[in-house]
Formats: sequence, C-alpha cells, structure tokens
Amino acid sequence: MQDSFLTRNSYYGNTLQEWLIALLIVLAAVIVGRILYWLFSAVAAKLTGRTKTRPDNILITTLKRPVSLVATLLGIWYGSNTLTFSEPVQAGIRQLFQIVVIFTIAWLLIRVLEALFTQYLVPMVGKTETDLDDQLLPILRTGTKTVIWVMAIIIALDNAGYDVGALLAGLGIGGLALAMAAKDTISNIFGGFTIFTDKPFTLRDRIKVSGYDGTVKEVGLRSTRVETLAGTIVTIPNSTFAATPVENISLEPSRKIVATLGLTYDTTPEQVNMAMETLQSIAAKNPDLEENGVAAFTEFGDFSMNLSFIYRIRKDSDILRTQTAVNLAILSEFNSKGLEFAFPTQTLNGRFQISQ
Repeated sequence: MQDSFLTRNSYYGNTLQEWLIALLIVLAAVIVGRILYWLFSAVAAKLTGRTKTRPDNILITTLKRPVSLVATLLGIWYGSNTLTFSEPVQAGIRQLFQIVVIFTIAWLLIRVLEALFTQYLVPMVGKTETDLDDQLLPILRTGTKTVIWVMAIIIALDNAGYDVGALLAGLGIGGLALAMAAKDTISNIFGGFTIFTDKPFTLRDRIKVSGYDGTVKEVGLRSTRVETLAGTIVTIPNSTFAATPVENISLEPSRKIVATLGLTYDTTPEQVNMAMETLQSIAAKNPDLEENGVAAFTEFGDFSMNLSFIYRIRKDSDILRTQTAVNLAILSEFNSKGLEFAFPTQTLNGRFQISQ
C-alpha cells in the first residue's frame, strides 16, 4: 500500500517517491559537505600544522567552507536532475544554479585574497614607517572585493539574459561624469600613490616644497601635513608632490655652510693668511664637522676684503648648535688675534662715515 501510494501520487509532474529520492540526495550532499568541512578543519589542519610554511595553512582555512558549499550545491543539482520539469522551469533552474556557482567562485576568490592580505600584506605594512600604506591597505582591500563582486554580478546578469553591454555603457557615462567632478580628489589620490611608491620622504623627514620648510607629521590619502619651522601646521595636497620638486633635507649626507667674513682694508697680507689658517684650525678641531674646512680670500668688496669659509656639518649633528659653536669660535679667535671685522663705511672730505 505504501509503495503504491508513493508511486501513484504525483506532484508537479513527479511522483512522491521521486521527490523523496531527490530530497535524500540533497540531504546526503549536505552530510558529505559537513564531513568535508570536518576533514579540512581537523585532519588537514593537523597535517599542515606540522609544516613551517604558511601557504598550506592559508589554503586549508580558505577552502574548507567553499568546498562544503560546493558539495551541497552538487547534491542539489544532481537531485533536481532526477526530477522532471517543464522546459521553462528547467531553464530557470539552470540559470539559478549558474548564478549560485558564479557567486560561490567570487566568494572563494575573496576568501583567498583576504587570507593573503591578513597573512602577508598586513604584517608587511606594519613594519613600514610611513602611515600612507596603512591608509591605502583598507582601500585596496575593499576595492579588490568590490571589483570581484561587480564582475560576479555582471557575469550573473549576462547568464540571466540581461543586456550587460547597455548596462556597462550607462555605467561608463556615469563614471566619466563622476571622474570629471572629482578630478582634484583623484589627482590627490594618485599623488598619494606617488608618495607611497617613489618614497620621496617618510614621516619625520624635513622637506622643502612649494616654499614651505618643515617636518612631515602625517601622510594621508589626499593630503600631507607638514609642521613648519615656525611651529604651524600646513596641509599640502598630495598632487603638489607629483608636480613640484621636493627637497628632502633629512636625506642630505651633510649640511654645507658657506660663510663670508669681511676684514677691514687695513688688514695686512700676513693677517689675512693668519685669518684663513685660523678658520681651517677651527674646522679641524670641531668634531661635528666633516673633514677640514676650506678658507679662501675671494673678493675685494666695497667695504671689506672678503674671506669665504666653507665647511660641512655631519648628518647626525645639531645644525644650529654647530653653527653657533663655529661662529663663537671665529669671533673669539679673531678678537684675540686682533683681526677686525669690517662694516660699511665711506670717505667724505677725508673723513670716514658709517653708511646707514
């Protein structure tokens, strides 16, 4: 009686027995999917835990859920094929299954990329000094996911019979209008990528750009904050760095200083030689200077005989403090040796007069 009831009664073109068989196939597929998930989680995880490489661990962690889902989908597909439906219904089932497979593949790709971001890119970015890559990473992460999902939706719509070409044309026009409206923002973002890739400077570097001289405090996606020598904060659009020369003072091997010293015209040649020897001696004794300084008698000026004194301050030395020490040493030595600095004067009717 029971077999007769199962085989004689039909629903939507299939007997109750055929519906039960299809249901059992689906349930078996669900069970197989759970078993596969357990195998990936327990057995395979133990095997990969014995290795020192991370790719196999990433692969197992990434694949266990999609593999379980794929097994379930295959069971649903096979179970539905045991049933008999009209051609429109079968076509709809095929399209629905194709869409589900497309989104499953997209989900799998996103899981793989997410694992790569977490295991490799995030630790790599954490070791860098600049904050720009820390801000770019979430954008790259979200952008990659968005691209994959958009591509999956487009492919799914195409399989569903929609005119994807017309849709893309409309999106292209809208995207062009949006790009024109946001061209400044886009140029700043590309400027941020330029800073990230070329690395003309990093945080805490002292730079000169567009008339500003200061220390880099923050590098953002659209702009960079620089603390000037006066203590003010200047926000500079990142597009400026792509179009304007940037002088990175922190990268200079040493600071070159050129000083001009004027001696009075009553200074003798012997005193001029003594002045140059004194300058070189001051440079040789200062540990914050590189090599020996260069001193030369370079010019007969309007009011003085000019000496040029060139020296270089070491990279790790305090520039202002070293300059102060050198200048004080020059003042002390010249005063002790009777070398007089000149000041602007002119002769009127046999008398000297200080020029104002």
